Amino acid sequence: MKERMRWAKRTDRIMTVVFYAVAVFFLVLLAAFAGKVIIGGFLEAKPEMFGFERQGTIGNQLFNTIYLVFISLLCSVPVGVFAGIYLAVYAKDGPLTKFLRICIETLSSLPSIVVGLFGYLVFLVFIGMGKSLLAGALSVSILTIPLLTTTTEDAIRGLPEGYFQGSLGLGATKWQSVFHVVLPACIPRIMTGVILAAGRGFGEAAALLYTTGSGSTLRWGNWDITSPTSPLNLLRPAETLSTQIWNLQINGQDPALADLAAAILLLLVLVFNVAANAWSRRIEVRNAGEKV
Repeated sequence: MKERMRWAKRTDRIMTVVFYAVAVFFLVLLAAFAGKVIIGGFLEAKPEMFGFERQGTIGNQLFNTIYLVFISLLCSVPVGVFAGIYLAVYAKDGPLTKFLRICIETLSSLPSIVVGLFGYLVFLVFIGMGKSLLAGALSVSILTIPLLTTTTEDAIRGLPEGYFQGSLGLGATKWQSVFHVVLPACIPRIMTGVILAAGRGFGEAAALLYTTGSGSTLRWGNWDITSPTSPLNLLRPAETLSTQIWNLQINGQDPALADLAAAILLLLVLVFNVAANAWSRRIEVRNAGEKV
């Protein structure tokens, strides 16, 4: 018995060291990768590359990236969250619900190039939208809706049963219990899905090559949303940072600008993740009744 206990403790120590070593390895690998991209991108950068007014800059592409992700989240978050609520609370177990889950899993595993081709056929060919920021945002939404649906469903199912039943016992209806009790308690976990969805949008290139077009001639100060040069026009072509990197690399043009775009894109994702996590933590603390 004692020998078995000693063996168990020895194995536990060995596996603890192994897991710490794996964690440190991936942390160092991530830091090295991020450092190489960011430092390498800024070392070769020139001040004029940060402008907005001409070719060979990243300002318009940076704005297009943020704008596209915002529009895609505006489309996908409500649909994904409501779909997750339906599957977790309202859907009854049966063939239809099982079929819906299979469809969601299949959709989440589709290659982005296939979704881009689908977006091209639907939004550009059938609807006649043309290559535009809106077509790209809708295509990215198709990629992120399954992720948000699964995250929301898992977040709701992960809550203690007393949340929902207690609310019903106090006289609240089902929808009141969902939107005033269950959903606020799930927001921190749902925010994880939003962060992952935004990260997919920031880095997406394959789907956008079919739908958003390239080039971004914008006139800052022109806020007429019907103008093709207005920054707010959703129906204009919109090159993002990821598609700019692809275009520069595939054509062998200005590698320094491509490196800078990659560095800015990495920093953008990092800043968004930190801000979203801070906001999620703030909501979690407030829901727990602690001082923010």
